[in-house]
Amino acid sequence: MAITNVSAGTNVEEIADGVYRINTPVSLIPGGFSFNQYLVVDEQPPLFHTGPRRMFPLVREAVEHVMPAERLRFLALSHFEADECGSLNEWLAAAPQAVPLCSRVAAMVSVNDVADRPAMALADGAELSLGRRSVKWLDAPHLPHGWETGFLMDTMSRTLFCGDLFTQGGTGAAALTTQDILDNSEAFRQPMDYFSHSTNTRQLIEHLAVEAPTTLACMHGSAWRGDGAALLRALGERLVGQPARTA
Repeated sequence: MAITNVSAGTNVEEIADGVYRINTPVSLIPGGFSFNQYLVVDEQPPLFHTGPRRMFPLVREAVEHVMPAERLRFLALSHFEADECGSLNEWLAAAPQAVPLCSRVAAMVSVNDVADRPAMALADGAELSLGRRSVKWLDAPHLPHGWETGFLMDTMSRTLFCGDLFTQGGTGAAALTTQDILDNSEAFRQPMDYFSHSTNTRQLIEHLAVEAPTTLACMHGSAWRGDGAALLRALGERLVGQPARTA
């Protein structure tokens, strides 16, 4: 692991072939929290999650540790939220050839209005070549939240960039773990349930599970390696039948 900003604790580590996790620990809540971005090094490199706007200098510094930031070609987001795309326009300025990458719904309702350049909007199942590898877009509306939500699957390294799924408390000190993250993520979810609990949760989970990921690139906490299909289905079992929390 390379510390790229000693003051903030921002760090970067390769978690799969050509896939780098950028992690910044924060003290927003008791026990700590973390924001992760994922850089995929290829001919047309994407950054999955931009991080919040005020975190831009830290994330750019970490990207520059791996490759020149201006080489970025895609700025991908799962759904429209500050930690997903808060610094989108700062990145578009830093990487002149880059474009936002998102679902068709995200482009229609938010991104094409907010972003300084039009998005590349992907349909469910669409594949995009990055060079020696490709990524596949998977629509997952309302999983865990947001009509426009979707995820990217790196078909070469079998990495699923799974956004807010399996959000863990703590600072994510381990870049990659094989230990259980389901119990941690469920314990974090219970007090402030951020899942929409849509009626087709089981089908949405299965839509991801059939891709058989071996690495789950979580936006908050450690990335995870193992039988991703089994872990996703285990999450589905926890979610199905649970009503949304009320105030």
